[in-house]
Amino acid sequence: MQPLIDNARTFGQRPEEFTGLAAGQSPEVLFITCSDSRVVPALITGARPGELFELRTAGNIVPPYASGAPSGEAATIEYAVEVLGVSDVVVCGHSHCGAVGALVRGEDLTAVPAVRDWLAHAADEPRCSDPTDPAVAEAVQNHVLTQLLRLRSYPCVERRLAEGRLRLHGWYYEVGTGAVREHRPDTDSFEAL
Repeated sequence: MQPLIDNARTFGQRPEEFTGLAAGQSPEVLFITCSDSRVVPALITGARPGELFELRTAGNIVPPYASGAPSGEAATIEYAVEVLGVSDVVVCGHSHCGAVGALVRGEDLTAVPAVRDWLAHAADEPRCSDPTDPAVAEAVQNHVLTQLLRLRSYPCVERRLAEGRLRLHGWYYEVGTGAVREHRPDTDSFEAL
């Protein structure tokens, strides 16, 4: 913890780098990814403060849209699309994902009921031909595609897509190498960016 505190103490000593941020934000991208500490969107993309609007959830799950039951995730998506007017949304899964691994392996999550209930939002169990693969790459990639479909059911996303004012992207980040792959609809595969 001490290195983090030390950095936080000196972070604000460069006000010239941050003055403009007080005027507001205008990110072009909503980046939806896992809460996993090994996934750092700004590091992966090289984004500076104000360039990414982030939504981090366990397993990069996009919960079902329910107008009568608002959630922080739905509010974040709606705000990014309607208020900030982002032009792109990235759903980024990652290798060695504990949430997707738990789904694929059918792990007993009774000791962590909030986690169990949250993972129920994942929709179907991600397809995976080898559940013993520690990277769960195939399952994570299928899970990303499922979350993109779920995202399309949000009225604000559906409307902006129909207007041609929003693009959706599915990414897969390899924790051990730093490589990023994007889903290509024409080949239905994840390929290097």
